[in-house]
Amino acid sequence: MMDVSIILTEMGRKAKAAAAELAQADSAAKDEALHAMAEALRNHKPEILEANAMDVKQAEEDKLSRPMIERLTLDDKKIEGMARGIEEIAALPDPIGRGVSSHVSPEGLEITQVRVPLGVIGVIYESRPNVTADTAALCLKSGNAVILRGGSEAVNSNRIIAKLLTEAALSAGLPDNCIQLLDLTGREFTTALMELEDLDVLIPRGGRGLKAAVREHSKVPYIMTGDGVCHIYFAPSADPEMSVPIAVNAKCQRPSVCNAVETLLFHEECAPALLPAVCTALEAHGVELRGDDKARELFDMKPATEEDWATEYLDLIVSIKVVSSLDEALAHIARYGTQHSESIITNDYAEAERFLNAVDAAAVYVNASTRFTDGGVFGLGAEVGISTQKLHARGPMGIEQLTSTKFRIRGNGQVRR
Repeated sequence: MMDVSIILTEMGRKAKAAAAELAQADSAAKDEALHAMAEALRNHKPEILEANAMDVKQAEEDKLSRPMIERLTLDDKKIEGMARGIEEIAALPDPIGRGVSSHVSPEGLEITQVRVPLGVIGVIYESRPNVTADTAALCLKSGNAVILRGGSEAVNSNRIIAKLLTEAALSAGLPDNCIQLLDLTGREFTTALMELEDLDVLIPRGGRGLKAAVREHSKVPYIMTGDGVCHIYFAPSADPEMSVPIAVNAKCQRPSVCNAVETLLFHEECAPALLPAVCTALEAHGVELRGDDKARELFDMKPATEEDWATEYLDLIVSIKVVSSLDEALAHIARYGTQHSESIITNDYAEAERFLNAVDAAAVYVNASTRFTDGGVFGLGAEVGISTQKLHARGPMGIEQLTSTKFRIRGNGQVRR
């Protein structure tokens, strides 16, 4: 029987050693490795697709949810997207060693603050094999060693992807064990990773159960990502020609992702005309509607329960509520939102500014779909996740968000008096 603690302790020890070496790697070496990693994915598409097909078949036999299987499934386009994502990360400026601030103290000390890697990052995630590639590339570019823990439903896909990435990084001269995959099945291994003190930070990407387990077991700082109970509020002045396509995009383009909208709030002044138009368009895209009493007076839909307002469906389901004021909309978002992405549709400048200032979320929009909350869209390249907390990063987490800082002080004999 495998000793879980021994296995994880050894992985942590190797990651620490790799992190110390990787922190000193120059930009050219890291970028060479990233380009090699991208090419490895392209050159081995058949093996990746074969492994992924095994995972998808098992997921279907296990009757996993439609959104879970959608996130799990790879094709040529998605693999090419993974490769391009790695190349985009390679093209970004290296954050390590970059100056944040600099000044000379009254004592003549030259004090400079610079970016440094976090060290060893543990990432726990579910379903999406592309996260293996994105996360490994982001951590490598930012000088961090990483221990990856994907879900058991994607174990074959993650194994081949991690193997290709690791071999490519080694071929470019980067340290062994800078990318490690914990692919042994069993919840005890996930818990042991949470408890591993050799990590500098733990990043969970998954549902509330995973996050609750991290809060219970983690021995190191963690950054919560992903929970997305996102809202769109349609104000009295909302433009119908804008509102319908935004609602459809936010709910239907990719319903299984964390920045898809889950609740629509309509001001009672615009609801009689706008709510039926939006609902008709959503139904045409196969969306199940659940509404409060006022919404159901305006359109035929299922009744919404208290649980619906707090549910991240990750599916073609949306809850709908009619409110009497912006204040009521803000109160609803504050109570049920997860501080991810929130949007207002309005032609009232003062109302838009109040919404931007009052809503406490990582991303707040005016007259746009919540689906734009993404590292690539925000100019960060790929992302390791979207932080919904305030320390130490918030919003899409790219390479800069995977760094800390240190002060470098140069003196010429000063002593403190």
